Amino acid sequence: MKKLLVVISLGVFTFGFSQSDYYNDYQRSINTIDWTDVVNSLFLSANQQNQLMTLNSQYPNYDSWTRVYGNNPMRWRTDRYSKMEEIMGKDKYVKFKNKYYKGQNPVAVYNRNKNNYKKDQNNKYKNYKDENDHGEHSHKMKEYKKRKKSGDGSHLWIKNNKSKQDRD
Repeated sequence: MKKLLVVISLGVFTFGFSQSDYYNDYQRSINTIDWTDVVNSLFLSANQQNQLMTLNSQYPNYDSWTRVYGNNPMRWRTDRYSKMEEIMGKDKYVKFKNKYYKGQNPVAVYNRNKNNYKKDQNNKYKNYKDENDHGEHSHKMKEYKKRKKSGDGSHLWIKNNKSKQDRD
């Protein structure tokens, strides 16, 4: 019974932790922008300003956000920015994107950010592969690259020789 409780609590903790990353992105989308500057630079009406501030304070804590986005935490991006486009209007929303997201779709920016760690992971794999290259033809490939750098055309002999061996 204790093992079952540990497994269940660990699963709940892990699920909650992964969702908290999405909630942090949501909070960053609100806190990193000076909304009074947005209102002043885009000449938004008082009604539009009120709607934006209401949208920004819609989910003040993690629990209220989880009630809505618990099953699909990635959905906040499309919901939030489509609502902002509806409030500001198409032209002002494009100006907003250009200023704060360098013309990119904010949904795409946050989707791309969630995969940032993969680039580092891929580089680590490449470094490991380069250091420990024990592939089938690694010696021949190193020899080929060395001769190609020398520029005397001897690398062509290795390449042609290999292709003749493949035909036999």
